[in-house]
Amino acid sequence: MSVPIKVLFVCVANSARSQLAEALLRHTDPRFAAFSAGSQPSSVDPRTVAALENIEVDASGLRSKSIDEFSDEKFDYVITLCDKSARECQAMPGAGEVIAWDFPDPVTSADPAAFRHTLHDIHERIKLFVLVKTKHLEDL
Repeated sequence: MSVPIKVLFVCVANSARSQLAEALLRHTDPRFAAFSAGSQPSSVDPRTVAALENIEVDASGLRSKSIDEFSDEKFDYVITLCDKSARECQAMPGAGEVIAWDFPDPVTSADPAAFRHTLHDIHERIKLFVLVKTKHLEDL
């Protein structure tokens, strides 16, 4: 097997969006090594784990991490999931390509279905990302 494509998902608290993205990418395609971090990490929101388990995506091992934990690592892609993290991650030295996505934070939403909607939206974006970024691998 070839070297995995390393992806770091970043948001502010590393409690929901980036955790969802990390678990979803791992679930979607084994050619990717997915990680997540936050500029101001807190803890994984229990609703994040519940949303993942609801669609039978493994949430084990998820923990809130600081972006500082990855300061010496190289990533093929660093994907920010909110405008604030996009501004803060522009100077990350280990980033091959920085991609900015912006999803509303389900933690601060009053909508009871916010986690389900965010999970769905991130999953759709990840499926497209995998399709685009692996198309050349299929031709080899």
